[in-house]
Amino acid sequence: MIILGIETSCDETACAILEEKNGSFSVLANIVSSQIALHSAWGGVVPNLAAREHLKNILPVINEALKKAKLSSNEIDLITVTNGPGLIPALLIGVETAKTLSYLWQKPLIGIHHIEGHIYANFIPLERNKVGVNLKSQISNLKQIQNSKSEKEKGEEIKFPILCLVVSGGHTQLIFMKKHLHYEIIGETLDDAVGEAFDKTARILGLGYPGGPVISTKATEWTSNVHFGHSMSKITLPRPMISSKDFNFSFSGLKTAVLYLVKKNEKLLSDKNFVSAVCHEFQSAVCDVLISKTMRAAKKYNPKTIMLAGGVSANTQLRQQLGASVKDELPHASYIIPDISYSVDNAVMIAVAGFFRYKSEKNKKGLRDNWKKLATSANLKLN
Repeated sequence: MIILGIETSCDETACAILEEKNGSFSVLANIVSSQIALHSAWGGVVPNLAAREHLKNILPVINEALKKAKLSSNEIDLITVTNGPGLIPALLIGVETAKTLSYLWQKPLIGIHHIEGHIYANFIPLERNKVGVNLKSQISNLKQIQNSKSEKEKGEEIKFPILCLVVSGGHTQLIFMKKHLHYEIIGETLDDAVGEAFDKTARILGLGYPGGPVISTKATEWTSNVHFGHSMSKITLPRPMISSKDFNFSFSGLKTAVLYLVKKNEKLLSDKNFVSAVCHEFQSAVCDVLISKTMRAAKKYNPKTIMLAGGVSANTQLRQQLGASVKDELPHASYIIPDISYSVDNAVMIAVAGFFRYKSEKNKKGLRDNWKKLATSANLKLN
């Protein structure tokens, strides 16, 4: 089966082509056109500018993917596209393009929730990713679910139930999965998403956009031997809601704490040691909260697998510290993380999620008419 995926939910124009054969995936093409240089001047993504760039790049990106995969449109079996959540002007370019191709090529079409794509990035098998996935067992698992039988199957490499920590620019959620394509949101942010907090903090510190990578880099430059005088020998930021009894998050107050700290010490912004110290403490505060909540949720829900997903899952400190916590506190649970290249927005994850959606669909013939009715939604619910 050959699957073409399209992703345009924000500022990445992406197209990927996957082949599923004998129970395994091969990534035949993964093309991403980034708009970071364009939006960095504005300190964030401008929706209409993003849409304009998507419109300019979408067909060249798709053609490049087909060329790299050495395939024609006749050889595509399924088209998948992100239809929400995201920026409506950006989503429309991808969805309308996918609908047009579905009509012209007479191919089935499936819309994919962006966060579902991030979750299923963990199911992409890679040689360099020690945690590969046996698709035969996953497909069999899916069939068992459809027949109302036990989800458990011996030998599957990713076992249910799964607890997934989703961390991105627009989402911070703890999602519990008892089976494929079944999501229960047990915790989420009450204000800023963690990726948004990274971006806003970077802006406060004058580090530019996007904030995640630059804060992570600056944090590694921090040294505990640096002091800033008697008035501020140590930088300490709050860990919002770390002790709350629920599994929700809040990062707006943490960002505000950075703002007040900087306003009180504006002269120190020119001191790279001060900036690196703030970045280190901010990143540590974020990781402490995320990991604490995930561990408490895991002890309540008893998952067999802990997953990390979303753009912020590329953060090295978060990946390492969450892994260490799982090993120490949940020795019987597996820890699965996506390859860093598939942590950020891409179309491979959309194609993978589309594969599982297609396998679960009872009326596959009806998917050929999806070009008539597939709609976009900025606030699409995960279900």
